[in-house]
Amino acid sequence: MNISVIIGCVIALLCVLMAFRFLRKKRLIDDMPTSKTLGVFIGLAELKGRAESDQPLTSYLAAKQCVLYSWKVEEHWSRTVTTMTSKGMQTRHESGWTTVAKNDVLPPFYLKDDMGIIRIVPQGAEIQDLQIFSKTCKHADPLYFSKGPLQEIANSDHERRFVETAILLHSNLYVMGQARERADMVAAEIAKDKKAPIFLISTRTEKQISSSLGGGFWGWMIAGLLAAVGGVWIGNLVLNPGMPQAWPPFVIAAGGYLLIIALGWVWTVFNSLVNLQQRVKQGWSQVDIQLKRRNDLIPNLVQVVEGYAAHEQGLQELVTKLRGQLSATPPGVEGPDYAGFMPTFRVVVENYPDLKASELFLKLQNELTDTEQRIALARDYYNQIVTFYNTRLEVVPDTFLAKMMGLKAATLMEAADFERAPMVVHLVSES
Repeated sequence: MNISVIIGCVIALLCVLMAFRFLRKKRLIDDMPTSKTLGVFIGLAELKGRAESDQPLTSYLAAKQCVLYSWKVEEHWSRTVTTMTSKGMQTRHESGWTTVAKNDVLPPFYLKDDMGIIRIVPQGAEIQDLQIFSKTCKHADPLYFSKGPLQEIANSDHERRFVETAILLHSNLYVMGQARERADMVAAEIAKDKKAPIFLISTRTEKQISSSLGGGFWGWMIAGLLAAVGGVWIGNLVLNPGMPQAWPPFVIAAGGYLLIIALGWVWTVFNSLVNLQQRVKQGWSQVDIQLKRRNDLIPNLVQVVEGYAAHEQGLQELVTKLRGQLSATPPGVEGPDYAGFMPTFRVVVENYPDLKASELFLKLQNELTDTEQRIALARDYYNQIVTFYNTRLEVVPDTFLAKMMGLKAATLMEAADFERAPMVVHLVSES
């Protein structure tokens, strides 16, 4: 086999691998429902909101408020190289750009939506940010040394390029990544996980990201087909120079390439459907976890509030009695001892501890509301992921593979069919 054919086949296979890498990401993004920050639990999550920070940064070059930024300075160089060859001394001109300074400032920040906030730890993420500064300048420009190194590189042309990208404060974001529990509090955060299939932070919309991945898939597919056919064409030119090209080798190359594409599609779609089925199961388990949380947490909170309310009621009754005793002098009690005791007694009665029962009732009410919201979000997420799953089972060509796999549609969760009874709270009323 000609070396050009082998090279063409290798390049085609690499293009196929890249194409299906794009396809896997596209299907994952398309099949993942968007979660609210309050409803993010442990596992892969998709979020949309605004970038916020309690300590906003000021970018290095553009001096704009942001949550993270990256910058670099490149310097242009050129040189003439002389080499000895069999034909004698030959010279060639070389030039290029060399990075002379750079920095990535990636502190944790927050994503905010209409339900709350969640912390994002951007280290290790694929960050699709915006370019906020770009300038190429010569040696005489003040920017040249004020934001760049004081020393120039060898063979410098005294020209530098300054580029900065950032995620600006309050900008809209799309985030997909693994949720985990924070180490400093009982809350979730999105961070890098080696087992997670994707960790993406983007200023683009979900539709734009999906379209870009789809374009990448088709671009690599076409590039692979051209490599396979081109390898055969070049091979024929080398083996049979001056001879007309025969069509059978091209058909065989294209047919083999399409067969590999078909096998790759089956493999990608199979794994995608299996993963989607597992996320349906995970969605149901999250509903069950939130129901268990409600059944375990609320009765204990009610018990605490009732106990404190009873204690406060008894304390109020005691203070009322003591106040009544201050209004009159007890019969038969006279003398300086009593006169000295009364001011102290009055101070003790009037300075009773600040009562907190109303505050505890308010906290219980907030906890009840928060718990019911968590359950509603978990149920909504489950219904969304089931809808994505059922749709995949019906659309062509996924439906053919789904039938071969024996996959069945999942059932949506309806309020009327929900078996768990809501938590009813009965508090002892104050008399």
